[in-house]
Amino acid sequence: MLKKSVLLLLLFFTLGATAFAPVKKKIVRIYLIGDSTMADYSDYDGEDYINKRYPIMGWGQVFQPFMRKDSLAQLKHLFKADSVQVLDKARGGRSTRTFFEEGRWTKVTKELKKGDVVMIQFGHNDAAENKPERYVNIQGYKEYLRLYVNQAREKGTVPILLTPVTRNYPWKDGKIGNVHGEYPQAVKDVAKELNVLLIDLQQLSIDSFSAKGEPYVTTTYFMNFESGKYKNYPEGQKDNTHFLPAGAQEVARLVFQGMKALPKQ
Repeated sequence: MLKKSVLLLLLFFTLGATAFAPVKKKIVRIYLIGDSTMADYSDYDGEDYINKRYPIMGWGQVFQPFMRKDSLAQLKHLFKADSVQVLDKARGGRSTRTFFEEGRWTKVTKELKKGDVVMIQFGHNDAAENKPERYVNIQGYKEYLRLYVNQAREKGTVPILLTPVTRNYPWKDGKIGNVHGEYPQAVKDVAKELNVLLIDLQQLSIDSFSAKGEPYVTTTYFMNFESGKYKNYPEGQKDNTHFLPAGAQEVARLVFQGMKALPKQ
């Protein structure tokens, strides 16, 4: 026994103490910046989500479960990690401009570390010409997307641009059309210009929702229900922009599928 202990001590000093230290796990953080369709309503400045906002959900609210350890092998072309932490900084009603002007992006940049991922999805509010407090024209939209991408890269992170997720209209011949005008193409233009990873979430969601059909998507994915069904909405709701839990889950799945299809980094 004594001889064995001596041998172990010799081995310890020969190889160094670090050889016996536990391997440090690599954690990759994924920051989400965007609007209400991406936001986590359960973390809105301490609001009582269950008794005030439920069942509304952004897809970022249910994105963490897609980052399980057994799923990370499918994303190793993007990053190598033992675990992933999703940090949802998206906020309802924000455009590329207002998210920046309110200092939300500055707070994110202060936290960013090399190897992090930043997923950027705006467009719903940028396109709202009837709401000048948030509206951003195409030229400005592109400029702010460039700003987010370039500053994310300066921090050594990996930016990923997403086209805006579709709304539940317009339906024609069993398929949803493009309600966002030139904004999705603007995202693609910036992605090509700056050689940025791109997930065409608008097209992914159009294809997925169209396959399910308008009646199913309207009542299962979007905030459309009669009065009395949910206590937080006693008069019911007719909302073809924001998601019910099943809709948020489906969009989160589409984003994960989009990540799997991205080129190797």
